Amino acid sequence: MYVPPAFRDDDADDFVMGFESKADAQEMLLALKVRLASFGLTLHENKIEFGRFAALSRQRRGERRPETFAFLGFTHYCGRTRDGRFIVKHKTEAKRLTRKLTALRQEAWRLMHAPLATQYEWFAAVLRGHYGYYGRPHNYPALNGFYREVRRTWLRCLRRRSQKSRRMSWPEFETLTARFRLPTPRITRTWAQARI
Repeated sequence: MYVPPAFRDDDADDFVMGFESKADAQEMLLALKVRLASFGLTLHENKIEFGRFAALSRQRRGERRPETFAFLGFTHYCGRTRDGRFIVKHKTEAKRLTRKLTALRQEAWRLMHAPLATQYEWFAAVLRGHYGYYGRPHNYPALNGFYREVRRTWLRCLRRRSQKSRRMSWPEFETLTARFRLPTPRITRTWAQARI
């Protein structure tokens, strides 16, 4: 599969098109440039070689595996199944995850003195929404990392509520979260739904 360039971020939204042959991709690229030029738009000249055939040709040339690309909050990369077949894998894009955790911490500080039930409902809703979008096959490590960071953030907020709670330990926090159980990471998208 050959992935032609996407629009510049300041011009329009991103999109990805995949082709089996480079000739088909180049033909489409020329037609797309002409069509977009009629509207005064341009394409970003960033092209990557990606996919099963790209992986094989790069391996023959002695190069590393194909590049990755970020699209819709996921980093897409070439991988193999357990039985050796080619597969496109997805993981949460690192920049998106960092931005989301930063925003989550700021909102958690704002809710620091809210009742525990209110905090729990908010953290649980954030986790359910995250799992709903990012819960794809092969993305479990990123989901689990997000879950652990949410728990750490909640503990830090609880420790900052008062002088008395400053010494709250992990076992005490575990007792609290046994009552207010946060949703655990899970894959919400099956293989049939995992196509973008």
